[in-house]
Amino acid sequence: MCLAIPGKLIAITDETELNRSGKVDFGGTVRIVNLSCVPEAVVGEYVVVHVGMAISRMNEKEAEQVFRYLEKMGELEELRNDVTP
Repeated sequence: MCLAIPGKLIAITDETELNRSGKVDFGGTVRIVNLSCVPEAVVGEYVVVHVGMAISRMNEKEAEQVFRYLEKMGELEELRNDVTP
């Protein structure tokens, strides 16, 4: 099953004509994410990420609820232990 995970956009790292990317914090794990599909996303907002691509924005309350569910399921720790960039 594929799952999209919310994360907090903490920095824009590239904003060229052909690419937009940034650092996203997933409850303590930071990854570089493609932001091309959410050009309106700004630092401090939550984005929903699927396979390295931010696909939408999400409000903070909803993101925190998802993190609580993931933690209950034991999936948040798996995300933290993932060694792929």
